Amino acid sequence: MIRRYVLSATVLFVGLCGAIGLAAPQAGLISPSWELDIEFFDPQRITVSTATGNQTYWYVLYRVINRTGKDVRFFPSFRIVTDTLKVVDAGDAVHPGAYDAIAALHRKDFQFFAPPAKITGLLLQGAANARESAAVFQTFDPQASSFTVYMGGLAGEKVRVNNPAFDPNQEECADNPRSFLVQRTLAVMYDLPGDPNTRAVARPVRRNREWVMR
Repeated sequence: MIRRYVLSATVLFVGLCGAIGLAAPQAGLISPSWELDIEFFDPQRITVSTATGNQTYWYVLYRVINRTGKDVRFFPSFRIVTDTLKVVDAGDAVHPGAYDAIAALHRKDFQFFAPPAKITGLLLQGAANARESAAVFQTFDPQASSFTVYMGGLAGEKVRVNNPAFDPNQEECADNPRSFLVQRTLAVMYDLPGDPNTRAVARPVRRNREWVMR
C-alpha cells in the first residue's frame, strides 16, 4: 500500500548552524514569507521499456497547492543523497517515457499529472490550480541502506551564509566561494532494508522528516 503524506510548511526558519559537510542545519522559528502545501507519496520504482532496453527508476509522486494568499513562482527541485554519499538529482538521464508510464499508472488519482518541466512558473492560488507531477531518479548505489529525499522550492526563505572553508589567500571562484545561498528545504529520510542483493526489491521505510536550510 502506498503511503501518502500531506504537509504544510509549518516549521519555520531561524538560521544556519554547523559547518559545510556536516548534517544539514535545522530550519528555525521565523515566519516564512510564503509556504506551499505538498502532498507526496513515498518513493516507488517503475521499469520503463526503451530503445536500449528496460530502465528502472525511483519516483516520488506529488501534488502542490498554493494556499499562501498570493500567487508565487514555483520552481521545485528534488535530490536524493544516500548514506554512501551518492547524490542523484531528479530528472538526470531519465527517459521521457518514464513520465508517460507514471501518468498512466496514476491517471485515476492524478488526472492533471504533467512532467516537471510543464508545471514550473507562476502558481496560482487554490486547490483548483494544484500542480501534479513526479520527481524521477536513476537507481542508486545498492550499498546504500538509507537515503534522504530533499524537496526544494516549497518555501520562500533564502539566506546567504559565509563559507567556513573560504580561503582569503586564494581568488574567489566557483571552487572557493566566499558564501553560499541556502533555502528552506524539506528533508525526508528513509531506511532501505536488506542487503545489496535484496535492496533492488526492498520497499523504503520512512523514518523522519524535517525542514532544513541547504
